[in-house]
Amino acid sequence: MLLVVGVYLVAGNLAGGAGGGSVSLAKGAVPAAYSSLVQKWGNLCSALNPALLAAQLYQESGFNPNAKSPAKAEGIAQFIPGTWATHGIDGNGDGVRNVWDPSDAIPSAATYDCQLASYVKDVPGNQSENMLASYNAGAYAVIKYQGVPPYAETKNYVKTITSLEQSFAAPVSRVDPSQQAATAINYAQKKLGTPYLWGGNGTADQGGRFDCSGLTKAAFESAGITLPRVANDQYNAGPHPQRAELLPGDLVFFSDDLTNSRAIRHVGIYVGGGYMIDAPRTGAVIRFDPIDTPDYFGATRVTEDGAKALPTAV
Repeated sequence: MLLVVGVYLVAGNLAGGAGGGSVSLAKGAVPAAYSSLVQKWGNLCSALNPALLAAQLYQESGFNPNAKSPAKAEGIAQFIPGTWATHGIDGNGDGVRNVWDPSDAIPSAATYDCQLASYVKDVPGNQSENMLASYNAGAYAVIKYQGVPPYAETKNYVKTITSLEQSFAAPVSRVDPSQQAATAINYAQKKLGTPYLWGGNGTADQGGRFDCSGLTKAAFESAGITLPRVANDQYNAGPHPQRAELLPGDLVFFSDDLTNSRAIRHVGIYVGGGYMIDAPRTGAVIRFDPIDTPDYFGATRVTEDGAKALPTAV
C-alpha cells in the first residue's frame, strides 16, 4: 500500500541522474490516460522522476484507479484513509480531494514522496535511494546511518524497486544482452509444433500445451527466471529496446492499443530476422511468426532483477 511502511517506490538511478527532465517514459508503459500526469508530477523534485512514479503506481495498483486492498488502501496510488486525510491534495484544482481520481491521487503521491525526500536531503549518497530507505526503515534510521541502513530488508527493498524503475524508463543507451536468452530460445524451439491451449502452462495434465504467455514464462523458467503469468505484466520484466536494437531472446509484445501496456494481449520470443516463436491462438501450434505487424507494441529485454522486482499480483 502506498504511504505506509513497506510502500513500493523506485529509486532514480538512471543515466543522467534522478529527477528533473532527464528521464522520459518508455513507449506505452504508462496508460495514455495517466502518462502526462506521471511525466509532469514525476519531475516535482530532484529525488523523483517519471519512471520512479510510474513504477510506484504500477506496483501499487497496476494503474487501476478503482483498486481497493483488504487493508482499505484506495485508488491508483493506494492511499490509506488516514494518510489521504493528511497528505491528499486537490491536484486538478476542482475544489475536491478525491482519492479515487487519478488527477488528485497521482499528484498527491508525488508530493508526499518529495516531502519524504526533504527529510533526508542532507544525508550523503543517492537521494532517491535514501528516500526509499527512509520509507522502509524510517528517516531516523537513514539519518543515523548516513545512508541506506544496513538492514537486509531495507537493502533488498531498495534494490528491488530500483530494478523495477528500469522498465518504465526509455533507455538512454543500448540495452545489454540477456545472458539467459539462448536458454529461453532453446526451450521454445523444442516446443515447435505443440498445439495451443488457452491458459496452458505446459503441464502433463494439459498435454504439454501452452498459450502465449505460458510459453514465454516456461521458457524463461528454464533459464532460472520467473516471470509473471500474463503478457502485460511480462512487459515490465526489464528495459525496452527499440525495434532496430532487438536481439534473440527479447520478448516481443502485441496490442490493439499501442498507448497502453496494460492492454497487451500477445507475446512471443524474438529469434532474429524479424521472426518470433509464439503460441498464437486456438487451433494453431507453436510456430515461427513475423513480428512486423500493425499491432506490434514493443519489446522487453528480460533481466533477472527486473523479473524479481515485479509484484506477484497487480
